[in-house]
Amino acid sequence: MGERFGFYTMMAILVMFLQAKFNMSSDKAGLIYSTFYFAIYALALLGGFIADRTQNYKGVVASGVVIMFVGYILLAIPGMGLPMAIIGLGTIALGNGLFKGNLQALVGQMYDAPEYSKLRDTAYSIFYMGINVGAIFAPNAARAVRTWHLGRNGFTYDAEMTGLCNKMIDGTLGDPAHFQQLADKVSGQPVADLAAFAQRYLDVFSTGYNYAFAIAAVAMLISLTCYMTFKRHLPERKKAGAEGASDAPVMSKGEEKQRLMALLMVFLVVIFFWMSFHQNGLTMTFFARDYTVKTVSAGWNLAFNIWSLLSIGVAAGGLFTLVKPSSSSRARMVGASLLAAGSILAYNFYRSFSANNPIEPETFQQFNAFFVVFLTPVVVSAFAWLRERQMEPSAPRKIGIGMVIAALGFVILVIGSLGLPSPASLAGQPSAERVAAHWLINSYLILTFAELFLSPMGLSFVSRVAPPRFQGLMQGCWLGATAIGNQLLFVGSSMWSRIEIWQVWAIFIVCCLLSASVVFILLKRLEAATK
Repeated sequence: MGERFGFYTMMAILVMFLQAKFNMSSDKAGLIYSTFYFAIYALALLGGFIADRTQNYKGVVASGVVIMFVGYILLAIPGMGLPMAIIGLGTIALGNGLFKGNLQALVGQMYDAPEYSKLRDTAYSIFYMGINVGAIFAPNAARAVRTWHLGRNGFTYDAEMTGLCNKMIDGTLGDPAHFQQLADKVSGQPVADLAAFAQRYLDVFSTGYNYAFAIAAVAMLISLTCYMTFKRHLPERKKAGAEGASDAPVMSKGEEKQRLMALLMVFLVVIFFWMSFHQNGLTMTFFARDYTVKTVSAGWNLAFNIWSLLSIGVAAGGLFTLVKPSSSSRARMVGASLLAAGSILAYNFYRSFSANNPIEPETFQQFNAFFVVFLTPVVVSAFAWLRERQMEPSAPRKIGIGMVIAALGFVILVIGSLGLPSPASLAGQPSAERVAAHWLINSYLILTFAELFLSPMGLSFVSRVAPPRFQGLMQGCWLGATAIGNQLLFVGSSMWSRIEIWQVWAIFIVCCLLSASVVFILLKRLEAATK
């Protein structure tokens, strides 16, 4: 949870930080973003190899947290140049590579015993929900720190300002009338020297994000403290190895080969899911910044204020507990109390909001994590209901269904983008045509359902199918497939300035549907590997 808080604090702001600080185009910033994302997951192969060779999974995880902390500290230095930023990103990627796959392997090892193995899918769903609790608060922390630093220096925030400031500095702005109007607005007074204002605003804006990276470093310290305190409860493979005998079951070479081939097929398929899904931090952030309304009504602002959003989540959780057939009388009473408390809080928040409330593009990043946390109990309960009736889909089938659902998420964006001017036609100027926030929110909702069908189930599938002596490496390969998908994120950012917006989303619809088709074609072979 702590690691994901730090990670998503950074991912919510990385592209906008690169563009503001270093005046990067969308495709260049997207290339750095996708390369960093690739490195984070590709280095999980190294982490898995080290842990499998040493059987010291817990020690490798701890070292990864420490290295990530160092990386965030490097990014927190105000006034850094691009080389230092790249070094900081590389350090974080190395630490994450040591950490992520091996922690996932540890979760799987807790369910290796036959009496617990049937709960593996549910365990990974709960694990996935837990880490996303940190991701809910991350974008808001980054946004709050940046806005606080702007206010401390006499400025307010406007999503258009950094792009216009960079154009003013490099002499490509053209007519400065709109810039003058916004500069006066964010300064709270008339601005006489626009060039000096532009440089000052960019410096303050970028430093605010440096401080947000420092918040991520603090999160890593908390994460490390929790981990070192409770790691004794996790499985210990190192002791078995030191005594000359491992507690991992022995598997024949033939069965190992069969399982590795099944895993390879899944790894190849999910590349295209991650290439599509992780557009949430890239082209979907561009869409939030450039084509989504800047203000919302009091009702919609309930979703953009983190505390009112959580009150809605509490009410929804209470309602789910209240109507859930298997809930006890005591649980129903708790559910009714949560429903009442959450509803009252949400209503009070609603009354406190004005008719028009400003929203910021980073805030959209919270919806995926929020939906993961509050939809996971629903999905887990649905799968448990199906399991009791011997109707639960297999993990490979869930993966295929998840890819179809992901395609539907991008269909929503296609519809919402029809008729919008392309970025190329705007020539760097803000779009006058903007769409309502619900297009992105609903897309995040559908994509989260897809993620809950695919990602936790993929982790469970790898944990169940991976040969015992390759558990760390196979979790690393799952993340390696994710890495390749992340490296292909630049497809979205490079197409962003070349084709119509709806065509960008259509590319990802095709990718998801083709991947789903491959899964269903190979389904019997994949299911056989899990038995």
